[in-house]
Amino acid sequence: MSEQTMTTMTTTPTYLLVHGAWHTGECWERVVPLLASAGHRVFAPSLTGHGDKAHLLSPEVGLDTHVEDLVRLITEEDLSDVILVGHSYAGLVISATANQVPDRIAGLVYLDAMVPEDGETAVDVMPVTQHLIELAAKSDTDWRIPPLPEMPPPFGLFGVTDPADVAWLRTLLSDQSVRCYQQPVRLDNPAVNAIPRTHIHCVGATPEGITRRPVPAIQPNGTPARVWELPTGHDCMITMPAELADLLLKLG
Repeated sequence: MSEQTMTTMTTTPTYLLVHGAWHTGECWERVVPLLASAGHRVFAPSLTGHGDKAHLLSPEVGLDTHVEDLVRLITEEDLSDVILVGHSYAGLVISATANQVPDRIAGLVYLDAMVPEDGETAVDVMPVTQHLIELAAKSDTDWRIPPLPEMPPPFGLFGVTDPADVAWLRTLLSDQSVRCYQQPVRLDNPAVNAIPRTHIHCVGATPEGITRRPVPAIQPNGTPARVWELPTGHDCMITMPAELADLLLKLG
C-alpha cells in the first residue's frame, strides 16, 4: 500500500486510487505525491492478486474480493470523505464499494473506466473482455488472463509509448483472474445514487474493439454530468500525472 500524509483538516477529502486490471498500486506513484503535497491523505493499494499481494492470486479471486479489499481498508483506517478513483476495470470495483459504504464516499471518479449498472459484469460493460476469457479457456491455466501485449505506436502498452516508461510498466503487470470479469456489480443501495460522479476520459489513440459507453447527461443524483478529457493514452497516471492530479484536486 502506498500512503502519503500531510497535516490536514478533518474535512479534507482522502483520495483512494484504485488500479485497473493487471496493474498494481505502484502505477500511481507519480500522482500520489502531487495530491499529498496539496494536503490530502492518499492511498493507492494493490488489489488481491497484484503487487505485494500477487501470491494470493487464485481462481477464487474476483470482483467481490477486490471490493472487500477496499471496504476493509476504508473501515480499518476509518476513512470518510473519500474520493474513490477507479481506473479501467476498477470502475466496477469503486461502484460496488460505494454501494457498501456510501456514507464514507464523497465522490466517484471513473478514470477511463468501466461504468456498470446494477447486476452487470465487465463483459456486459465492455464485451471485448469475453474474447480474453475465451483465449484463457484454451490455455493450461484457464482461470488466468495475461496482460495485454504491447502494440505498435501510437497505442503502446496501455497507451504508454516512452521506452523507459514501458519497461517500468512491464515490471508492474501480472495476470488477472477470469472471475474478476464474471462477477456482477451490486448497486442496490439507493444511497449510492446521491454520490457525485466525475468521468475522466483518455482521448488519445484507442485500439480497435475498445469502446466507451456514452455518459448520460444527468448523473444519478440529478445534477449535470461532469466529463473531463486528457489527450493521452489509457494509463494517464503514467503519461500525464500532473495533469491528472490537477483534475483530481478540483474535486477536493
